[in-house]
Amino acid sequence: MVTRLTRVLGARHLDVAEDAVQDALLRALRVWPLSGVPAQPVAWLFTVARNQALDRMRRARWFRDREPIITAAVRALGEQGLDEGRLPFGDADLCVMFLTCHPALSREARVALTLKTVCGFGIDEIARAYLQPGPTVAQRIVRAKRTLREADAVADMPTRDDLVARRSAVLETLYLMFNEGYAAHEGAHLTRPDVCEEAVRLTRLLAVSPETASPETAALLALMLLHSARLAARTTPEGDVLLLDAQDRAQWDRGRLAEGLVWLDRSAAGDDLSPYHVQAAIAATHATAPDLARTDWPRIVSLYDQLHALAPSPVVELNRAVALAQWYGAAAGLAAVEANRLLSRLDHYYLAHAVRGTLLMQVGRTSEALTAFDRALACGCSAPERRLIARRRAQVVST
Repeated sequence: MVTRLTRVLGARHLDVAEDAVQDALLRALRVWPLSGVPAQPVAWLFTVARNQALDRMRRARWFRDREPIITAAVRALGEQGLDEGRLPFGDADLCVMFLTCHPALSREARVALTLKTVCGFGIDEIARAYLQPGPTVAQRIVRAKRTLREADAVADMPTRDDLVARRSAVLETLYLMFNEGYAAHEGAHLTRPDVCEEAVRLTRLLAVSPETASPETAALLALMLLHSARLAARTTPEGDVLLLDAQDRAQWDRGRLAEGLVWLDRSAAGDDLSPYHVQAAIAATHATAPDLARTDWPRIVSLYDQLHALAPSPVVELNRAVALAQWYGAAAGLAAVEANRLLSRLDHYYLAHAVRGTLLMQVGRTSEALTAFDRALACGCSAPERRLIARRRAQVVST
């Protein structure tokens, strides 16, 4: 509903669209318990939100000059929203992503605002993606909305050249959206397959559209396909985490893996090399390995070195340390984890402490392993990840 209202009101008025939808939801909470759920609850909610948006716009000074045009446009939405077949890409969400990725905003502000407005992510989810405090992200979003208002951002879709200029920020948004679906930052479940599938769907639309197709887009789609092919094998029927060495590779979706490899091959066109290319190559190396022991770990370590050169990140360093431990042993991986102030940079990231605890356990430094696991449990993570860390800690206690 926010997406559809924003398409008409313009990215400049995200607050109006969001507030109107919140008002509609609150009204439903008051009315439905008394009168019952309507026959078409989505249409009911949208109609109320649409009318609330109109009421808010009538009260705004700027609306006076544009009232006839915008009133007609909002009313034309009808009870079921926009006819998405008439939109660029045939998808309202993707259109609004390009609107909120406005050049007046910094790259991080574009992505954070889009994740919140279009993808529905909370502040904590966005903060985890950036490894930054929640208040920092919240302020970034507030400033982004203010900037859009001051820039008088409109509802018109960007030109083809503008689409290309904004494409990278949209791709980054979809990448972070997929990551949250692949490993949820909190909650009862490790994965959110619906979020992953939505990210794949939107990225596929970009990959096949002449206006936005590019090697970078193809590489991101390949990465998503290769990872999402393994979703079913990542947890037990009870919802517990299965790490790569414990996964039944027969459960991997071979059709999706093959499609991912095709898109990876397509991404090789041209001379551009993006971080998505390298990450997709890492995923492909895992996907084509018959088992953990016969994985090409030297290649994976080398790819992480290449990825760090393109996009330096402490998370990349952590993943490289894990691959190094598989190649050279736990001591080598532990040395990499404890080098370059990596732990201090990832102090609030549960996985850094969980990895260190596991490696400490493997080299026999049990008391330090317990401390590391306790620190990991003090950080935010999903319930399945918390159970895995607790099991690892119990192993140390029992030895």
